[in-house]
Amino acid sequence: MRVVIDTNVLVGACLGTGAAAAVIRACIQGQCLPLVGNALLNEYEDVLGRSDLFRNSRLNEDERYELLDIFLARCRWGRVYFTWRPNLPDEADNHLVELAVANGADAIVTRNLRDLTTMELRFPQLKILSPEDFLKEI
Repeated sequence: MRVVIDTNVLVGACLGTGAAAAVIRACIQGQCLPLVGNALLNEYEDVLGRSDLFRNSRLNEDERYELLDIFLARCRWGRVYFTWRPNLPDEADNHLVELAVANGADAIVTRNLRDLTTMELRFPQLKILSPEDFLKEI
């Protein structure tokens, strides 16, 4: 199963949230194939560097980046050659759909179900799943 993992799931894993941590673990263990591209990688790196966001994290900054490196080693690099605009209520989330559609993802795993399920353009083959629902599918 090819998946795009939203940044909020990676953050949840760093904070020790059960389902989010299990999703990242499933990716690292090869139970699915996570996709990553330029925009998503930049977002991962930016958010993981925000120390105020991780005050209650079980991982320090070096450990967060080490987890990211391990996760990225299991990812397939995806290119996006076209954009789908306008599509989502939050412009900053469009890159997730573009990466998923351009690279044949089966699902986007996110905590942001509200915005991602209200796409103007529909892609019937693409599921939008919470971490809990994703874990039931694999």
